[in-house]
Order: sequence, then C-alpha cells, then structure tokens
Amino acid sequence: MSSNGTRAGDKLPVLFWIFGGAFTFGGSHLYNAANLYATALPQNQPFVFVAVNCRLNGFGFLPGREVLQDGAANLGLLDQRLGLQGPDKVTIWGEFAGSISVMDQMLLFKGNATYKGKSLFRGAIMNWGNIVPADPVDCPKAQAVYNRVVLRVGCRGSENTLQCLRRLPFTRSYNAVASEPAVLSYNALALSYLPRPDGRVLTASPDDQGLAGDFHAVPTIIGDLKDEGAFFALFQKNLSTPQSVVDYLSERYFAHATKDQLKALLETYSSDPSDGSPFRTGSENEIYLGYKRLAAFLGDLVLTLTRRLLLTLAGVVKPNMPTWSCLASYNHGTPILGTFHIADVKELFYNEKPSQSVKDGRTYYFNFLHNQDPNIGVSGLADWPKWVQGKKLMWFKDDTTELLNDDFRSNSVNFILNNKDIIRF
Repeated sequence: MSSNGTRAGDKLPVLFWIFGGAFTFGGSHLYNAANLYATALPQNQPFVFVAVNCRLNGFGFLPGREVLQDGAANLGLLDQRLGLQGPDKVTIWGEFAGSISVMDQMLLFKGNATYKGKSLFRGAIMNWGNIVPADPVDCPKAQAVYNRVVLRVGCRGSENTLQCLRRLPFTRSYNAVASEPAVLSYNALALSYLPRPDGRVLTASPDDQGLAGDFHAVPTIIGDLKDEGAFFALFQKNLSTPQSVVDYLSERYFAHATKDQLKALLETYSSDPSDGSPFRTGSENEIYLGYKRLAAFLGDLVLTLTRRLLLTLAGVVKPNMPTWSCLASYNHGTPILGTFHIADVKELFYNEKPSQSVKDGRTYYFNFLHNQDPNIGVSGLADWPKWVQGKKLMWFKDDTTELLNDDFRSNSVNFILNNKDIIRF
C-alpha cells in the first residue's frame, strides 16, 4: 500500500510491518495503514506500507532434533527475510511476535542482513517484544513438543517422522500442531513455538548473539506497554501462593533455574497488590490472590525488562548504534488489564480520532522512518533523547507525552543481568 499522489520513480521510504500473534496466529490482512496515512500525508511524510505473511506455529517454528537435522528450523523467520529482498529505505516494524521477529531479523545469519550487497533495512522499530533468550531447537522441552505432535498423528513408528508429517493432509497436521498449549492458555508465555537457535539461522541464543555483537546494528526504537503481563496472568487462578508460582515457573518456563533461584527472583516483586500490574491502580484489579504480582513478573521477564537488557547490551557492544525507547500507557484505566498487550496497536492503527499523544507517537515514527531519528522531520515535538543519554523513556500517556526515568523495578533487572543464563525459554 502506498500513499495517494505517489508518482513512478518516487523513492519513498518503506515501512515493513511484521504482525504479532505469539508465533501461532495472526496475519497481515488484519492491519490497514489508512489511519497512519491520515496522520502522515498532511505532514508531507508519505511512505509505502508493506505487511508480510509468514508460516506460523508448527509450520513455521516446529522444534526438534529431526527438524534441526533437516535444516528446516525457523522457517517463519526465513519467510520474513524473503519478503525483505529488494531493499531500499526500509524500516522494519512489529508488535509482540512481530517485534521479536524484528530483533531476530537483526540477528539472522550472525547479523548478516544484506541482499546483493545492500542492507535489507536501515532502521528497526520494536513496539513490544525484543530479545528472547531461548534454548536450542533440539533442547528437551522443544523435543517434547515435536514428539507430542508426531504421536498425535500416528507418525511415531515411522522411519522418518518428519517426512511422515509432511505427507499428511493439511487439516490433520494443523490439528496436531494446534493442540499444543498456546499463549491464551495456562502456559501463557511459555510458548510451544518460537524462534530457537539452530546453529545456522540463529547461531546462538539471542542474548548471547547480542553480547557477542553478532547483530545488524541500525538505528532502533524499542517500546513497551505499561501492563504487558496483565493479559497473560488471567489463566492461572490456582497460583495463589509464592510456592505455587515458583513450581509453575520451574515446570513450564525455566528449566535451568533452581527453585531457590526462582524464589529469589520472585521475591524482587512485592506481594502488595498496589505495587503490581496493572500498575498505578492501587489495590484495585486483584482478581485473584497474587494476580497483580504474577502479571508484573510475566510482563517483565518476557517483554519489559528484556527491553532494558537489550538496550544495556547494545550500549556496550555497539556504542555507536542509536537507540530510543518508550513506554505507552494508553487507556490506563481499563479494568483488570490496564494498558494491556496490543493496546498501542489499537491506537496507532485503528483510532480514527487519535489523541494528541497518539498523533505524537505516529509522528515520531514517521520522522524515524524518513530520517532514522524521531527528532528530525516534523518539528514541534518534545525532544526524545537517545536511551544512552540518561536512560530516559518517552512516555505516551492517554493525552500527553513526557519523559520517564527507565529505572523502575531495578532490583529485578539486576537479578536478571546477574543470572541471565537461567532465563531461557
């Protein structure tokens, strides 16, 4: 989709959108750039909007040693990469799984993001979702996913189980892979399907690749929503004691952590509901005992505090890489959920009567799209400092924007930085 009035030969910047959906569901058809253009065109900031599709769940991210040996790991990421070929003035942008994919596109092939000698993209925007430390594609918990899929379709006795899967009718295969626990379940963010290191496409866990500097360094905006975890903590009402939470995390999330380590990490979060997520809501929204604590924990471990980990890491290994970071608290008063997962997509894509804060957010992005800097282009916006210059976030509130110190929940961040090898999905 391109802006009205575009002429042949115009070299417009390209906004390349990667949709979210926990690597399990979604599609490019859900996203229409009409409201983005409604803000951009009156400001003389035309662009081309591209939304790419890719294979999902077991078709795009099936784990297992059989998949590894076949060289068929992370096919969904390779689909995205194929869509990027033919680059010119491209900025990649995504949300949740799409945002994690933006980071992964920076990491693919040890940071080689070129096509015919040209960089595939010159900027990156991660709305929420960034670096996800992950165990290899043939690790025990990943292999267990493969084994269950094979068992469901009756391929376990086959000499080549992967070939057996490939020969099945689509519906039968789909039902088998879709029977794995997904994001809207008790497992929540302990995803069955996600990008995992395979030694080729992703050469190591994303955090280790990042620490080694093996990523394509381009100007980058990394964002978050205030209450990332609230949506994902709706399904665990039986976790009413700290020990039950530790057991849950040990069994379903972090295989390398001892229960004592998980207990210590959980204790960096207050049990007082007024300190939990949705944040800044006092004692309200505690729908079961421990809900707001678990919501804070899940959102931080997968999205919010990994953002700060990535920014810290990038500042050390790629000190000349410009980075900016932001936090959104649109619709802060939504009962139970606060500014929950996907709240900003609703505002940025679908709000036909955007608040000044939403208009500002769109304009910062358009400035970045055109100039690789959110401060260059349309004037009149507050200066958005690079993250390394004081560790400040641009805070998009319901109606206004302001700067916010990126130092909240620092005890939890320090624990993760000092024990990062136990936080692997």
